[in-house]
Amino acid sequence: MTTPAIRMFRGLEGLFCVYKPSGVHWKLTRDSIETKLLKDLNAAPVEPLPQEVRVLAQPGSETEAPKGLTLSAAWLPVLSKHHLVTGPEFQRIRVGVGHRLDAFSSGVLVLAVGNGNKALQDLYNSRVTRDYTLEGEFGTATDDFSYTGRVVERSTYGHITQDKLDRVLAMLQGANKKALLMYSNIDMRSQEAYEMAVQGLLGPEGKSEPILTGLRCIRFQPPNFTLEVQCLNETQKYLRKVVHEIGLELRSTAVCKGVRRTRDGPFTLQDALTHHHWTTSDVMRAIRQYHSTKKKNKRSHAQLKDPGLQPPEENTTASQN
Repeated sequence: MTTPAIRMFRGLEGLFCVYKPSGVHWKLTRDSIETKLLKDLNAAPVEPLPQEVRVLAQPGSETEAPKGLTLSAAWLPVLSKHHLVTGPEFQRIRVGVGHRLDAFSSGVLVLAVGNGNKALQDLYNSRVTRDYTLEGEFGTATDDFSYTGRVVERSTYGHITQDKLDRVLAMLQGANKKALLMYSNIDMRSQEAYEMAVQGLLGPEGKSEPILTGLRCIRFQPPNFTLEVQCLNETQKYLRKVVHEIGLELRSTAVCKGVRRTRDGPFTLQDALTHHHWTTSDVMRAIRQYHSTKKKNKRSHAQLKDPGLQPPEENTTASQN
């Protein structure tokens, strides 16, 4: 029999994303959400206890002589099925984590519940890119490339201009584009390569070195600057190292003050649930929204491949033109 808790759990199966704040380990984020979901699932209304026929002894009156035992049948609840006896209906649910963020990074963290873990694994193995914003500061170098590391060098930065920074970024992006083509293992002169590039599916086969597919400066206020990055197979430590290497290319030093993921595949900051919305109802709403968006994207891709699948009114308009 399907209970209210099981029906609620089925509504939770799928993918969603949350906003992981800086200074919090991803495991703590995952465990907090898992605990909250378990609590809400086990607080769902309980089905009435099943009943069974029991034969009960009926005591006679005190004035009557004991001539024998009087028996009667009665319907009674099965107390062995009571939740105080059997324990919570859900002891554990599996909440999977996609591309992880280290403790000093923030941003979009994709999670999955139930059968959504298979879709999460497919997303993890796909060629989707991720977007980050990197906060940097010229003039300092640390042992781990982060702002909290031990300072190992200080340098001047007055000679750095945005034009010089943009040239270094263009050089790095060009080198990474060559690496992307090399790891793609596909003939760049083929029609398949062209179609994959148009759809944004061009990428390395399996695991490869980290690759930057996009890199630009969106804020330049020396000594501070902000970079926008699109990448594949990256780690947050690698991104901090990129900021360090940019400083070296500019004959100075630079340290990364912050790493924030703004997109992971189809999930963006607008989709991410903040800490106050890590509730079962908000998670269910986010999962329904993801399924709805996924269906719309599949329909639009099918229409691009076969124009005959477009709605009738669109075909009529096209024929009139």
